[in-house]
Amino acid sequence: MKKITRKKHLEMKLQSIPNHPKPKVGLEQYTTPAVIASDLVWNAFALGDIEDRDVIDLGCGTGVFAIASALMGASSSIGVDVDEDSISLAMDVKDKLKVDNADFIVSDIDEFNHESNADTVFQNPPFGSQRNAESGQDLKFVQKAIDLNPDVLYSFHMASTQDFLIGYYEDNGLEITHIFRYNFPIPKIYDFHTKEKQNVDVIVIRAILK
Repeated sequence: MKKITRKKHLEMKLQSIPNHPKPKVGLEQYTTPAVIASDLVWNAFALGDIEDRDVIDLGCGTGVFAIASALMGASSSIGVDVDEDSISLAMDVKDKLKVDNADFIVSDIDEFNHESNADTVFQNPPFGSQRNAESGQDLKFVQKAIDLNPDVLYSFHMASTQDFLIGYYEDNGLEITHIFRYNFPIPKIYDFHTKEKQNVDVIVIRAILK
């Protein structure tokens, strides 16, 4: 597999990953745009968190962060999602892109166990765009990431909950090193959506275990 040397080339590869064909509202399945995924993974690569590292993508959906990490030279990349349709699509994309160092597992994150500690964890969980994030699933994902004992965690959250999250991370033994900010487009894919597209301000917290 030819090594990617430009962020734009990574973005172009990720644009070939199709949107979820049957998104499920209970799982808040919103596809991470290629431009956001490529920017985050490129930054993670620059920080030494991708190349020759073991990467896990929790709640991977159609596999964008697992595949991007593999394309950028991860030693291994595992995507985990409870939705079989998502994993099936991710496997198809992996084969089409000839990505050999990525694998995908159907599992609820509560039941997922990894035989060794991950180096880097990515997660874009249901972050509560329709409700208060304190009652959302994103905090459950943070706790699971801690259990996996990675060197570094990248986690998506609603930007409006930043102050709460800073305290929450610190209280759970995580040191925040970077906060990346994105304008995340949510298309009209569910019946309750009233706009063709709504942009939501999100943050991605990069944190290390203290």
